[in-house]
Amino acid sequence: MRRRTLAVLALLAGAAGCSGIEPWVKPYERENLADPIMAWDPDPVSSSYMRHVYEAREGARGGGGAAGGGCGCN
Repeated sequence: MRRRTLAVLALLAGAAGCSGIEPWVKPYERENLADPIMAWDPDPVSSSYMRHVYEAREGARGGGGAAGGGCGCN
């Protein structure tokens, strides 16, 4: 019975350590995540241009998160 009580207390102590209110990433650590090397896209300028060309050809400007209407006018 005593072993079981100690095991439950150890489990509760371990779970209490994981329930912090603070965020996992501190505000001063977020600059490391915003580094361009962490981006999914290796060449964002080229991808932005290709996305613009695609939107202009498809006539669906605004469907991919870009601002503006479908008529092509900004």
